[in-house]
Amino acid sequence: MKILLTGATGYIGKRILPILVNMGHHIVCCVRDKSRFNPPESLKSSISIIEVDLIDISTLSKIPDDIDIAYYLVHSMSTSADYMLLEEKCAKNFQETLSKLSVQQVIYLSGIVNESNLSKHLLSRKTVEDELGKGTYKLTTFRAGIIVGSGSASFEIIRDLVEKLPIMIAPKWLLTKCQPIAISDVLKILTKSILHQKTYNKNFDIGSDDILTYKDMLLEFANVRNLRRTIFTVPVMSPRLSSYWLYFVTSTSYKLASSLVDSMKVEVICRNNEINQILKLTPISYKEALLRAFEKVKANDIVSSWKDSYSSSEMRINVSDFIQVPEFGCFKDQRSKQFEDRETTITKIWSIGGETGWYYGNWLWRFRGFLDKIFGGVGIRRGRTNRTSISVGDSLDFWRVLYVNKHEGRLLLFAEMKLPGEAWLEFKIVEDTLVQTATFRPLGLAGRMYWYGVYLFHGFIFNGLLRELCKKDKN
Repeated sequence: MKILLTGATGYIGKRILPILVNMGHHIVCCVRDKSRFNPPESLKSSISIIEVDLIDISTLSKIPDDIDIAYYLVHSMSTSADYMLLEEKCAKNFQETLSKLSVQQVIYLSGIVNESNLSKHLLSRKTVEDELGKGTYKLTTFRAGIIVGSGSASFEIIRDLVEKLPIMIAPKWLLTKCQPIAISDVLKILTKSILHQKTYNKNFDIGSDDILTYKDMLLEFANVRNLRRTIFTVPVMSPRLSSYWLYFVTSTSYKLASSLVDSMKVEVICRNNEINQILKLTPISYKEALLRAFEKVKANDIVSSWKDSYSSSEMRINVSDFIQVPEFGCFKDQRSKQFEDRETTITKIWSIGGETGWYYGNWLWRFRGFLDKIFGGVGIRRGRTNRTSISVGDSLDFWRVLYVNKHEGRLLLFAEMKLPGEAWLEFKIVEDTLVQTATFRPLGLAGRMYWYGVYLFHGFIFNGLLRELCKKDKN
C-alpha cells in the first residue's frame, strides 16, 4: 500500500517510518523542509519525499492521487500565539485535499480530551479531530496522554527534574492523575490499526494500566534510577510561576512550559481499554517503559527526540533559508590551525556539545546558556540526541545543525539563542587545516554593541576550542 506520512521529521514520524517500510508499504513522506529530512539509506528505496506546508493549501497538490492510508502526526504546542487557528486551518486544508482523493483511512494521534474544561492545547487537538472527521475517508483517532520513551518530551522533562533536584517544592498540579503509555505501544497501535474496520470513524483513548499522579511518576523514576527524592506540593504556585519553574529546571522553552502547565491541570485518564481487545495488545507498565527508555539512552540508540523539533526553540525556520552564510553587513571571527590527525579532529567535531561539552572553557559555555535562559532562550540544557552522530535539523545545545558532511569535514551550525541578530558557527577541514568561522549578522546598534562586547570572550574561548579540536589525544 502507499501511505502518506505527515510529520515524518517528528518524534513519532521518525520511529514509525522504518516499521511501515518493514511491513512492505511504500511511504510518501510529507515534510515542510526537505533539507532537514535524513532517512537511513536502507529506507530510501521504499520512500518518496514531498515538500508540503499544510498551512499553504497550494503545496498540498503535491500529494499523489493514489494514497491508500494517511497518518496525521503534526501538531504544535507553542510555536505561536495563534497556534489553535493555525492547527485548525492545517487540518481543514488536509481534510479537503484528501477528500478529493481515493484515501481509505486517516489515522490521527491526538490527546485525551475527556474533561469538560480542557486546556488550550487539548482543545486544539479536539478541534483538529473534529475537522479531520469531516472527510470522505474513514477516520481513526487515538488519544494519548503522557508518552514515555527515550527522547520523548515527557521522559526528558521528568528526567531533568528528578536527576537535578533532590528536593522539589512543586505546584499542586503534580497531584493530577494521568495514564501514561510507552512509545512502543503507541507505535504498535498506530500500525496495527491500518485498514482495521473496527477502528473506522471511532476514537480511542490509549494508555497503560497504570493510573498515576505526576508526583507518582517522578518518584517511580527516582526509584528506577536509585535516587532518593523528596517532593512537597504547595497550593500557592501560580501558573506563571509554575511555568518558570519548569523552564529553568528543564530543557523546555518557556512557551512549551506554559502549555504543559496548562495541560497538566487536566486529568488524562482513559475511558476504557477497548482498543487493547480489538488489536489484541497488552500495554507495558510505566516502570517497564522507563527501563526500556534507559536501555536506549545507555546504548546511545535514541531514534528521535522532541528536542530536535523546532518547537523546542520556538523558532520556525527552513534550514535551506540559512545554509548560505551571508557576507554583506556581517562580522566574522575566523581562525585556523593545522591538526595532528584528521580522523581525531573530525571525531571531536562530530561529538561536540551535549555531554561531551565544548572541550575548552565549558563553564563559560554553561554561563552563556544560563544567560540565554534568563532572557527567554533555550539555554544549553537541550544537549544533543546522539553522542556521536549528527544530522541536519538536529538541535545541539543552543545551536541548530544546518549542514553536516563527515567526508567533506564540514559542520555548520545556526544559533537559536537569544541574540540581537543572527549567528553561524562553522567547522571546515581544508587540506591539513581546520578552519573555524563565527559569523554574526547584527540587528541595529544593539547587535553591533553585542559583537564588540563578546569579542574578547571569542578570542579566549574560540582559540582554546580550536586548539583542543586539532590536538591528537594521548593514549
